[in-house]
Amino acid sequence: MIQRFLEPYIKEFLNEKIILITGPRQTGKTTFSKSLDKNHRYLNYDDTTHRHAILQKNWDRKSSLIVFDELHKMKNWKQYLKGIYDTEGTEPAIVVTGSAKLDTFRKTGDSLAGRFFKYRFHPFDLKELIADNPSLNKKETLNTLLQIGGFPEPFLKGTDRFYRLWKQSHNDVILKEDLVDLTGIRHLSDIETLIQLLRRRVGSPISYASLATDLQVSPKTVKTWLDVLENLYVIFKVTPFHKNVARSILKEPKYYFFDVAMVENNEGSRFENLVALSLLKELHFWEDTEGYETGLFYIRNRQGQEVDFLLTKNNEPFAMIEAKLSDSSPSPHLRYFSKFFSNSIHKIQVIKNCEAASSYPDAIHIAPAHEWLSTLTFE
Repeated sequence: MIQRFLEPYIKEFLNEKIILITGPRQTGKTTFSKSLDKNHRYLNYDDTTHRHAILQKNWDRKSSLIVFDELHKMKNWKQYLKGIYDTEGTEPAIVVTGSAKLDTFRKTGDSLAGRFFKYRFHPFDLKELIADNPSLNKKETLNTLLQIGGFPEPFLKGTDRFYRLWKQSHNDVILKEDLVDLTGIRHLSDIETLIQLLRRRVGSPISYASLATDLQVSPKTVKTWLDVLENLYVIFKVTPFHKNVARSILKEPKYYFFDVAMVENNEGSRFENLVALSLLKELHFWEDTEGYETGLFYIRNRQGQEVDFLLTKNNEPFAMIEAKLSDSSPSPHLRYFSKFFSNSIHKIQVIKNCEAASSYPDAIHIAPAHEWLSTLTFE
């Protein structure tokens, strides 16, 4: 099993806090959680027998670890965990996994405050794969991620055919089970159409009004559906950065997929999605293991000048990233927007088809994607 970056950080607090692990379906959350301790008890709220045991709080107290899966589907799940924690502590240790954003379901209040640490699982990225196996060919691994994405099962199988079959069942579970169970939304064909529209618009600012026209619904409905897809870890949003940037566009986010291979077969858009997902994973890692506040944005002004990504740490911009397939000449937009930030901001142009790194007097760094994404360093 590929060792996940989060393992030592989760083990550090396993016997002190309730551990909440969220992320897209089939990113390895359950397999990882079970591997934390061989003497574990696994209870899935979707299973009728398991659900009865959960409701009765009936399990072997000699187990070292209890893994609750999909517990957020239970009414008042936070009070339930609070009661266990306050009366029994973390003996056994408690791990809760879920394929939706657990912090979205706050109807019962923040009753777990001070009792849990939250961690977000992502699909494999180049950095995690190379750290586990440094002998991997970085270029070939990058191409595999672009072709079939980083979800563990299809990635490890490594074939287009298996990915296509896996994707069908994966999407069916999300749309026909999770979406209905957690939201009550039953416009499945419209949601499927929305996903298809997004697949063709990765990397472009999204107009709610334009999507509403295509789907024959209101912009408010489109916004609600997009929020739901975000909460189910199908897509993630990158909003425009506007602080200190003159004449910036203050609306129209971009949307990217957690499954890179979902992007319609456009090499440039798919590569940009992969870079976006790698950056998001790194920022989530910083937040979940070190407690930093981070943000992933893009920059664009009304003249159409644009930089793909701007990263912030504790509300301060620290890096601008431009993703290119082949163009190794420094982006003039990186240079233009540099004047709005401190001289210390990192300016990195990540290029897929590039063999050697280089830099320029104005500190723009040209980085081959297979090298830079395998380390994600900003020095």
